[in-house]
Amino acid sequence: MPTQRKTLLTRFLIWRLKHISHKQFVFIVSILVGFMAGIGAVIIKNLTHFIQTLLEGKLVKDYHAAFYFIFPIIGFTIVYLYIKYVLRNKVNHGIPSTLFAISKKKGIMKRFQMFGSLIAAPITVGFGGSVGLEGPTVATGAAFSSNLSRFLHLNQATRTLLIGCAAAGAMASIFKAPIAAIIFAVEVFSLDLTLASLIPLLLASVSAIITSYFFFGNDILLPFSIEDSFELKDIPFYIILGIVAGFVSIYFTEMYERIQKLFDKIASPIKRLIIGGLGIGILIYFIPPLYGEGFDIMNNLVQGNPEAALQNNFLHLDLSNSWTVIGLLGGLVFFKVIATSLTFGAGGVGGIFAPTLFMGSIMGYTVAKILNQLGLSFNISESNFTLVGMTGVMAGVLHAPLTAIFLIAEVTGGYELFIPLMITAAISFSITKYFHPHSVYTMELGRKGELITHNKDHAVLTLMDIQSVVEQNFISINPEMTLGDIVHKAVVKSNRNIFPVVHPETNTLEGIILLDDLRPVMFDQSLYTEVTARDVMQNPLEIIDLEKDKMTDVMKKFQDSGAWNLPVVSQNCYFGFVSKSKLLTAYRRKLIDFSGK
Repeated sequence: MPTQRKTLLTRFLIWRLKHISHKQFVFIVSILVGFMAGIGAVIIKNLTHFIQTLLEGKLVKDYHAAFYFIFPIIGFTIVYLYIKYVLRNKVNHGIPSTLFAISKKKGIMKRFQMFGSLIAAPITVGFGGSVGLEGPTVATGAAFSSNLSRFLHLNQATRTLLIGCAAAGAMASIFKAPIAAIIFAVEVFSLDLTLASLIPLLLASVSAIITSYFFFGNDILLPFSIEDSFELKDIPFYIILGIVAGFVSIYFTEMYERIQKLFDKIASPIKRLIIGGLGIGILIYFIPPLYGEGFDIMNNLVQGNPEAALQNNFLHLDLSNSWTVIGLLGGLVFFKVIATSLTFGAGGVGGIFAPTLFMGSIMGYTVAKILNQLGLSFNISESNFTLVGMTGVMAGVLHAPLTAIFLIAEVTGGYELFIPLMITAAISFSITKYFHPHSVYTMELGRKGELITHNKDHAVLTLMDIQSVVEQNFISINPEMTLGDIVHKAVVKSNRNIFPVVHPETNTLEGIILLDDLRPVMFDQSLYTEVTARDVMQNPLEIIDLEKDKMTDVMKKFQDSGAWNLPVVSQNCYFGFVSKSKLLTAYRRKLIDFSGK
């Protein structure tokens, strides 16, 4: 049977090469990828809602407040058992894991990633995990497109493009915002926006959004129509909103990173599950709006109905007092990122897209409410500030200002708020970027120098594997070896003009000898027994560390030193050499692959 399947695939690929051009085939596959990303979004969303409906049914309805405490830890336990005994592979955060696959795995994602998040994310969110479903949906679609590309023997550049198509399809299906979805794929995954990549992204986005309409109809996550028009006199207030959004984004990034580091120090997954589960359970028990994604809360705020979002406050405070509402909303902003981080720390599977929208909407509404309570002559549109606040925090936390702008513009069905969206996003992004050069998605990859960026030179170097350019056909020399032995045992037998001087016992690199260093003495036989390798060796201009140095570091060392060959060490032991000529040849080849030409 496998042989027959392989034969059929081979015959299909041969037929395809004869009758369909590569460009046309990519168009067809991108439509399929978009459709499957849409199906993934439908499954994840419906499964989550099914679990939430089940938990909020008549069986526990009368005791629901108490169950807020226990639901999350039950969900995390199910996810832990599913990952440990069913998947038997770790399920990483959706978008960061996809970025890692692009940058370090040539866009190759394992098969289990196609259904890992598909099951784990709905359980996490359905049982109260305070995270989103967008990241898992993107990861599911990306894993499908990666494995489909490998099945169809498509190259790395095409594979990366189709992963971007899956991301665009997932976002288009979730938010019914096809343009923002394309921008998201380009902005977050650092795709080259050319005509060759734009058409597949468009096809995938349209395919996914049609799939979404087929299953969900006209329902959208954030139904809203703009009633308060933008006026020039509001610009100073949107500048204030942008500044506040920037500092809220910094708070989100800092708190998220610190809590993740604390959980990383806990070796036992059971301990992480208990600590994180109890933490999120306590938070949700006292602050029910932190349960799940929180889109109901956002819609209540957009519609100017904060009382519906806060009616379950455990202090039973009077919501007719505006300052009470402001205080409770400020608490939601403060605790949401903590709840999200605890969910991830406990082993939950989800994304941070929805939490940024949640915090941004509440932050925007709160800023507008405070300005309106100052008793001055102006009146701020609280619904508009709610939407624009989402843009500000999303632009800051995700470092995706264009995605944030176009997402809210499309969700609102028009561009009346385009100017305030641009102002707020630009200010928030600039402030956050100053303090945090990498987004929450890319922090770890960025610190390691493994992040693909829109800088093509940097992107190509990131994709290159340093071991692929290391040469090892060099004859090593003992530091105590005499000149005569060097000439007869190394120079005569080698076709290279450089020799590493290596300690015979520890294999550490002690220096290098160039053929130019030997020429003044190698023909004087009277020195053959007097001069040793230690006498003529020199320190290398730079040394490349195989474990620590990235390709960008290697290229910089060549540039700064002016050398044509540099030695490579691994764990302080001599490993080989990298030549500038081979490095540049490999770079040119990778550039061609990256550009898809």
